[in-house]
Amino acid sequence: MEIRHSTNPADAKHYDTARLRQQYLIESLFQADEIKMVYAHDDRLIIGGAHPVNAALTVEAADVLKTDYFLERREVGFIHIGGGEAVIEADGERFTLGKLDTLYVGKGTRNLTLSSANPSDPAKIYFTSALAHATYPTRKVSVQEANTLNLGALESSNERTIHQIIHENGVQSCQLMLGVTLFKPGSVWNTMPAHLHDRRMEAYLYFDMNADARVFHFMGEPNETRHIVVANEQAVISPSWSIHSGAGTSSYAFVWAMAGENYTFKDMDVVAMDALK
Repeated sequence: MEIRHSTNPADAKHYDTARLRQQYLIESLFQADEIKMVYAHDDRLIIGGAHPVNAALTVEAADVLKTDYFLERREVGFIHIGGGEAVIEADGERFTLGKLDTLYVGKGTRNLTLSSANPSDPAKIYFTSALAHATYPTRKVSVQEANTLNLGALESSNERTIHQIIHENGVQSCQLMLGVTLFKPGSVWNTMPAHLHDRRMEAYLYFDMNADARVFHFMGEPNETRHIVVANEQAVISPSWSIHSGAGTSSYAFVWAMAGENYTFKDMDVVAMDALK
């Protein structure tokens, strides 16, 4: 498991492109027959990807967790982002996930295995895990069952549908929040006007992009913005002090996940456009 330590805005504004990418960009999450995980000290969120091809993969506690099993003190949300059906077993209970189906698994589940229903069309499973103080029931939910918001307009290039899945109005959790944003044709801007939420961090996974497409992800304090160029199936860690916004060269989707103190989607401070620099 890779470790990413927290940063502060006074330091981050001096980072060059290479350091920005090293600190905040996760470039390679989906490798055949591997589970890749990054432990972000920002609210201790774990960001992971699995691409089971030839065999089932077991989610295990790395040494850094100092626990007997992965979910001893954690909860996790899995979302299937591509390929054939994914199969997840949680303490012997079997769940089959189609594209954009989500599985929440609560604290105390000991055994987690991930596999593909059809090895010739292997699944790609993205997951995020947060600390948990209580146990909530394991639950599978489709994107059609999510709490759905239609926002933006074609005129501002940000007409989009936000599916809130693990959320105060959806699947219940201790602190993990997760959903997916899909764009209407011709719209490429996400999360603009930008906002902050100082009480929780966020991570974005960009996916469903062509090989030559890129998202220019904007981060930093509102008066000290920076950008990271992101390719398909790459993730960005967004500290609580940073904006998190972006524009794509063509169509894309992204999974957003949050962890931290507040469990309210509307707990955000909108940044006025004239404050961005």
